[in-house]
Amino acid sequence: MAIPHAMCSGMGGMRTSGDLVARMQMTRGMKTVEAKAFVAGKLGISTAELTDAVIMRELREDLSLGTIRSFGGFPKGIEVKHHIADLLGVDINSLNIFRNRAGVM
Repeated sequence: MAIPHAMCSGMGGMRTSGDLVARMQMTRGMKTVEAKAFVAGKLGISTAELTDAVIMRELREDLSLGTIRSFGGFPKGIEVKHHIADLLGVDINSLNIFRNRAGVM
């Protein structure tokens, strides 16, 4: 956990794509290069663009993937996790718990 966190924190976390890359490293055991390529492919951008804060902010807003500061009308919290899970095709434990409690599957 510490190594993926350290590597992706340098990518800017939610400012860019570090949180998405770290999620792939932790859930699928991908190496950093492989996780970056996977996330870039899902977003339709190059791996170099993953660290561009301007491009990623626009993408995060367009795809409802969350931003550092939430603004009215933009998703936050559990809704963002739904969008991330759908985009990356991963299970998120807290999301599964939420769905079970709400009776949604």
